[in-house]
Amino acid sequence: MKLVIRIGGSVIASPFNPKLMNAYVELLLNLKQQGHRIAVVVGGGSLSRELINTAKAMGLDEAAQDEVAISVSRLTAQLMMLKLQGKEAGSVPVTTEDIARSVEQDSIAIMGGLKPGMTTDTVAALVAEKMGAGLLIKASDVDGVFDKDPKKHGDAKKFDRLRYDELPKVLEKKHHEAGIHQVIDPEAIKVLRKARVKTVVVNGCKPENVLAAVLGKKIGTVISS
Repeated sequence: MKLVIRIGGSVIASPFNPKLMNAYVELLLNLKQQGHRIAVVVGGGSLSRELINTAKAMGLDEAAQDEVAISVSRLTAQLMMLKLQGKEAGSVPVTTEDIARSVEQDSIAIMGGLKPGMTTDTVAALVAEKMGAGLLIKASDVDGVFDKDPKKHGDAKKFDRLRYDELPKVLEKKHHEAGIHQVIDPEAIKVLRKARVKTVVVNGCKPENVLAAVLGKKIGTVISS
């Protein structure tokens, strides 16, 4: 199966968690051995948001704020690629064409952000569309999609299944903004709905949850058309 795995910066980079990053590398190698073709998109986490705030305080516009966040996400991707491939690791892909080509060559490809105005959620969605992926897994810092923020509301209800046209009703942010932090970006939803890519949102603090989603086990929130 062609897979896209979106690993949130909130999971592996808030702050950077070398042990968890290594565990994800082992998971990726395991999935490849099972015959899957894999593209990975990572975020920059708390350092990205810190630099966004710094850029904002300096009076830089939102595009510039996004640029510094993209740089951090690409460094996160580079760290994981170096662990995965050693000194022979190539450069981090910077286009959807680059990462799709790597996947077709049977490499595990890892990338960060693409361009201002686009979150890594949307990047993952575009990669899934480009690859013709059968599944996108979002490794988040929560257990799935809830009717409200579970970190702020103890009575938040998790959805086991949702349709793409239902998602905007339960998400707080409706449009992109630099540093947006919610379980899935509204622009990504549009791409995934159009491409009809099945998505599963799981708690990525345990990489085995990603494996469970690949195996089709009941976990997280399944989102489909």
